Amino acid sequence: MDYLWRPWRMDYVENVEKMRSQPCIFCDIPESKDDDQTKLILHRGNHAFIMMNRYPYNTGHLMVAPYSHVGDLELLSTDALNEMMSLVVSSFKALKRAMNPQGANIGINVGKVAGAGFDEHLHIHVVPRWEGDTNFMPVIGHSKVLPEALSDTYQKLSAALSEILG
Repeated sequence: MDYLWRPWRMDYVENVEKMRSQPCIFCDIPESKDDDQTKLILHRGNHAFIMMNRYPYNTGHLMVAPYSHVGDLELLSTDALNEMMSLVVSSFKALKRAMNPQGANIGINVGKVAGAGFDEHLHIHVVPRWEGDTNFMPVIGHSKVLPEALSDTYQKLSAALSEILG
């Protein structure tokens, strides 16, 4: 039997419930403007920002979130909605430039019943996909294999977004 060591996942496993009871990550993380790399923030716009998912479904999993703490599309301003969609497009362009995915899942989970982990703060997932990236590991091994460290992915995507957004 082969063993796949992923010790960094233990932080998530042990702290997922505690994290959900903490202040909202989409409000708390962008609050201070220092050390965006540690916070995995790739871009700050006027109404929304792009950040990497610390516990990604796939390598390069990004999230676009408004600064406004709202859980429903209807409550966002037109400016925030427009900027979020523009940042989703820029995110996918950056992913294509830096990582060459063959496709993507882009979506919003509105409400806890729809699968939103942070249902009180709307955000859009941008998940790059490659043929063959879904295999038996999540089903049989209850593990997802991510072939690259978050810090390396951050560097690639940060450079690509800088080129795209200026």
